[in-house]
Amino acid sequence: MKALITKQLALILSIFLFSFVRAQEDWPKTITSSDGSVIKVYQPEPESFSGNVYKFRSAFSVIENGATDPIFGTFWTTSRVQTDRDNREVVMESAKVTDLKLPAESDQTKLDLFRSTLETQLPSAAGHMPLDELLSSLDQNLEEAKLSNGISNNPPKVYYTTQPSILVLIDGNPKLQRNTDWGVDVVVNSPYTIIHNTDNQYYLYGGHHWYTAVSATGPYSYIANVPENLNNIETALNSNNNNSANPNTSSQPANNQVSNIIVSTVPAELIQSNGEPNFTPIDGTALLYMKNSDNDIFMDVNDQQYYVLISGRWYTSKGLNSNQWTYIPADKIPADFAKIPEGSPKDNVLASVAGTPAAHEALMDAQIPQTAKIDRHTATTNPTYNGSPEFRSISGTHLEYAVNTSSTVLRYKGQYYAVDSGVWFVSTSPTGPWAVATERPDDVDMIPPSSPAYNTKYVYVYDYDPDYVYMGYTPGYLGSYVYGPTVVYGTGFYYNPWYGPYYYPQPWSWGFNIGYNPWYGWSFGFGYSWGWFNIGFGYSWNYWHGGWWGPPIYHPAYCGWGHGYYPHGGYYGNNVVINKNYYINVNNTNNIYRNRGGVTTQNNARFVNNNVHQFNRNQTASSSSSNRPTQMPGSNNGNRQPFSNTTSQGNMNRTQTTQSNPQNRSMNNVFSDRQGNVYQRSNDGWQQRSNRQWAPVNSQQKPEVVQNLNRQQVQRDRGQVNAQNFARARSSFGGGGNSAPHSFGGGSNRSSGGGGHSNRR
Repeated sequence: MKALITKQLALILSIFLFSFVRAQEDWPKTITSSDGSVIKVYQPEPESFSGNVYKFRSAFSVIENGATDPIFGTFWTTSRVQTDRDNREVVMESAKVTDLKLPAESDQTKLDLFRSTLETQLPSAAGHMPLDELLSSLDQNLEEAKLSNGISNNPPKVYYTTQPSILVLIDGNPKLQRNTDWGVDVVVNSPYTIIHNTDNQYYLYGGHHWYTAVSATGPYSYIANVPENLNNIETALNSNNNNSANPNTSSQPANNQVSNIIVSTVPAELIQSNGEPNFTPIDGTALLYMKNSDNDIFMDVNDQQYYVLISGRWYTSKGLNSNQWTYIPADKIPADFAKIPEGSPKDNVLASVAGTPAAHEALMDAQIPQTAKIDRHTATTNPTYNGSPEFRSISGTHLEYAVNTSSTVLRYKGQYYAVDSGVWFVSTSPTGPWAVATERPDDVDMIPPSSPAYNTKYVYVYDYDPDYVYMGYTPGYLGSYVYGPTVVYGTGFYYNPWYGPYYYPQPWSWGFNIGYNPWYGWSFGFGYSWGWFNIGFGYSWNYWHGGWWGPPIYHPAYCGWGHGYYPHGGYYGNNVVINKNYYINVNNTNNIYRNRGGVTTQNNARFVNNNVHQFNRNQTASSSSSNRPTQMPGSNNGNRQPFSNTTSQGNMNRTQTTQSNPQNRSMNNVFSDRQGNVYQRSNDGWQQRSNRQWAPVNSQQKPEVVQNLNRQQVQRDRGQVNAQNFARARSSFGGGGNSAPHSFGGGSNRSSGGGGHSNRR
């Protein structure tokens, strides 16, 4: 009975969340001027989005005080916004109406009143605007594309197996150091738990199982009974890795032992199939995909070549076991890749296929910053060093970077700059005191990808006043780079770590089957769960610090791909999935500005009031309250839903609406063009507003106008579906699978951050 009540409460909360989010998305918005005129603002049509400046135009109507019929016009706005990438929302902080066109009104006093009313009331009226709706309509120059020149695409060593396997990476030759708490030596230069025990054997712990070998590099085999001291270590590991709000996270299937463990001391990738390759055709193409693999492995029947997608890059070879994998640009792969149907089992790769809508949206998303307001009086940082600060020059610049710290510290013309969790600081000494910086070093944009400080160029200073500095970072800070017509993960370079009494790793581009999904960015692929890694989940010892995938406080999203695990979703940080229930703590997010002093950022704790809630994976919600699809993510056990040609990629089992809600569609059907003309969509086609009335647009006489309007309608519909699917997945907290998710996304090109030992892992 108690379980039933819990499910019903979860259902009620889910319905409420859908209704709440839908209310935030509904356009038009209505505001009232001081003279009683009612102004109705239709959905913005973005023209550019750079940093924290969002420029758009909107159609609007006015029913003047005492009138009965509306008059229509267009206004253009430059607004300052805060971006919440965790919840994929944009919040307007201010609006400056740069132009206003209202042909039926000539009274300048009234026009000025409407302008000022829009400027003062629109930011609050707009509310939380879905980022995906903005991206789907955005058409801007790819400014960051030119920043990513020089990225390496040389392939790593690629292993292929036909049995369940896992790749364990060690950063060069194994380095042993003593863990006094455990009373054993450990391999510190690996994100995996590898112990050299007192019996002179090596033990690897992962997925709640132990494996043993005579050497740190293997070969490893499963062992059921381990020395007693390892049981104590396992208890400590599980205690620290568990979500404190979820006492049962140690639950794992008993049969998930890995039969083949591959250890590599050089950059490598593992692709595998469950038995001999089983290829299946993709409708409408000459492509086959490997059905019994969670990797993205294809065969093109026409050229008889294999294609594999690794870290957003395409590689091709004549054989799966070949070491001759060759990089091929995203716009040079066979044209049939662009024909993969959205909603099909391999539509997740469309974001890496040049020219597809999914790739376009990924490019746009890679330029959208997470923004914050930094308090100049209270925000600070405290980098610590392994000995005296040691700096090395950055090729092609006048900059130097500190190598013996987990923080990012740069030296430039006698000044020192630190980037701590997306915030720039400046000092006259490498040890401080530090002040919030109001500008970046001049040479930052010249840092090449071969430098481990490369990602600092994606942390920006937008504006400042006496009390605050407005900053933001784009996904490049976390390892997502625009490279030509698509996005890729990591720079592709290997960075030498710092060894001494401390070990400071540098971020890796390879080794974890990292793939892209549109909601959470980059995620680890199948075979990996939180139980395999010793980073980011609570425990550390005094000589070991995190930084394999990003700033020390950064926790990428989980994202699984089948094999009995969580088959579709992706969530953040320390969130844990167990058995049939999903536990989520929304305090743990991918917004790295979150939870640091002196920083104000848009981070949506409003969903569940910062509490931990439980949701059953099989719950459903009525669409009547939310106008959302009735199919919950994951409730079909991994089967994808078909997408129409106006929807975004079906990656990650996203659901779709077969059509927009009729009532909402009829209200949100007004558009404007760049010339300020106003149009509406009716059942009979497009109409243009002129002389206070609507007149049909002749598609034969104005084919370009109709084509452009159709494109805008498609983009708006696509954006609404994207936003609805994200909100649905986030509100329902997913489901499916009977185990912890085994991947999480994101990354970085530099272990930035610091703040002393408290910020290190």
